[in-house]
Amino acid sequence: MSSSSSDSVDRAADRTDRVFRNHPLVTGVWAGAVATAVMTLFRLPVARSLPPTGAFWEQYAGGDPDALGPAFLLHFLYGVGGGVAFAVVVGRTLRDRGLIATLLGGVLYGLLLSVFGTQVVLGRLLDMDLDADEAIVFHAGHVVYGLTVGIWFGTRKPYDR
Repeated sequence: MSSSSSDSVDRAADRTDRVFRNHPLVTGVWAGAVATAVMTLFRLPVARSLPPTGAFWEQYAGGDPDALGPAFLLHFLYGVGGGVAFAVVVGRTLRDRGLIATLLGGVLYGLLLSVFGTQVVLGRLLDMDLDADEAIVFHAGHVVYGLTVGIWFGTRKPYDR
């Protein structure tokens, strides 16, 4: 391979790498996945139950609510979706304003997701009501999720086209 074609391949690889590392939607996928992992690790030792996705799995897919695989898979899919939604709605705007903006935006986002989760998903869709201790763990977990999403976005290089 000649030097000029090798340089061309290197430049194309650099562009591809930059797009996939720094594109807001890809950042959202990574932010959501990492934040869900962090939230899950925070929640596991203190919660007395699986994520409510087990109950969702039972009610809407007819599956076993105690099956770890589907409960955690759904939890991660929701988390990744939440990261992508953050990217679409506010990620780039906040990222352009700096780390503190993404951090605070992430915390607010996590709290909004938590309220949506308790009121709509748990309350309306699953007819569940968390006891006081579980509600605190649920809300704290979503704050951890939001902190992580916000930090992830705030520490990524802006995507430039």
